[in-house]
Amino acid sequence: MSAASDVYKRQCKVVFVVGDFTTTIGDPTGKNKARPEISREKIESNMKTYLEQVGKILLTDEKSFSWVPNSDWFTSVTDINLPADSKIGFQVVHDGVKITTPVDPNTIVGKAIVFENTRKQVSEQTSVLRRQISVVTLTSFLWTLRHITHAQLIKRDMFQDRLAKNEDLYMHEMMYPVLQGIDSSVITTLYGSCDMEIGGTDQTFNMLMGRQIQEINKINYETAGVSSDLQAVVTMDILSGTDGVEKMSKSLDNYISIADEANDMYGKVLSIPDALIVQYFRLCTYMPMAEIEEVARDLEHGAKNPKDIKMRLAREIVAMYHGQEKALMAEAAFTNTFKHGEVPHDAAEVVITAGEKLIDVLLREHVVPSKTEFRRLIKEGAISVVETAEKIDTPDFVITKSANFRIGKRRFIKIVLK
Repeated sequence: MSAASDVYKRQCKVVFVVGDFTTTIGDPTGKNKARPEISREKIESNMKTYLEQVGKILLTDEKSFSWVPNSDWFTSVTDINLPADSKIGFQVVHDGVKITTPVDPNTIVGKAIVFENTRKQVSEQTSVLRRQISVVTLTSFLWTLRHITHAQLIKRDMFQDRLAKNEDLYMHEMMYPVLQGIDSSVITTLYGSCDMEIGGTDQTFNMLMGRQIQEINKINYETAGVSSDLQAVVTMDILSGTDGVEKMSKSLDNYISIADEANDMYGKVLSIPDALIVQYFRLCTYMPMAEIEEVARDLEHGAKNPKDIKMRLAREIVAMYHGQEKALMAEAAFTNTFKHGEVPHDAAEVVITAGEKLIDVLLREHVVPSKTEFRRLIKEGAISVVETAEKIDTPDFVITKSANFRIGKRRFIKIVLK
């Protein structure tokens, strides 16, 4: 998104395509096995989170920004199924009078009404969007496939790796690059052009497929009066997760969210391995490259303590999303907590009755997500009493006096007995 923000300087519009439909397939990129299906509820929850974060980086006024889910064109009228008690009205105007007639929501007419009223292509039409609805039908999808060979798709390196290991490769996974490529073609139709697609280096194959699908649709673009220019493809390096092993991913819990509170964001940045410091400066900050190269030299020659450099990195990142004042406050809170042994002032406080088990309190207060996670932390010696540094070594630990507890690296809770 930081790269996308640069296009504003060139008076371009950013279109954020939310792959809610293609997420149901799961991009096989970088995976040595098929991804499990994700529920619609989870997809919508994630989509809301993504959109909430966009405004922290991109301008979101109508002139500069637009977003659209690709379910807008990959789902059709017949995919809609509503509860029988849903209320749908068909409205007509007769002699200047509006008349609304109830319609069964699961008839073709009812579904058509819901379909049109739920298309973002319709609900947020502006002077930029064209007055039409784009829908990918089975007919149009097969027409696209007629112009793409099996050999083109199967040559992807991750597919070749699967085949070499005699692992399953499903047809819906092979279709993923085609579906993503169709996104580019639809954006061209809706907005009049799709000039550039920005994505990670792991998306290069998929984005180039978008160019190919634009190429085969040129005659359709000319008929529709839209640009037939092919999109440029810009790839960005993939940001490694805080574990230093996998790429950053919410599902792997190795991510730093743009929406994180300042203290949490600061602490997570400090948790990254030293080997990632330069990468994070380069991909996550606006620091000039000359300064980043200086940081790299300091790390290479041991001229500065990596922890001090990492604290500077944390300040830079937190300041981008929360402002300089909160960045300095987060640093002070970290110093007091981890250097001086203090409990954060904003740590949760709970009043309980003596004799309760610690596991029950932490689960009830959502400090840990499950009994399994609690036992893992106990086994790793990651739960302790702040005042005495005593490590809790049993899952059945009973609270007999007021105390502050540290859970993991950055979680604290103040427990007070009645």
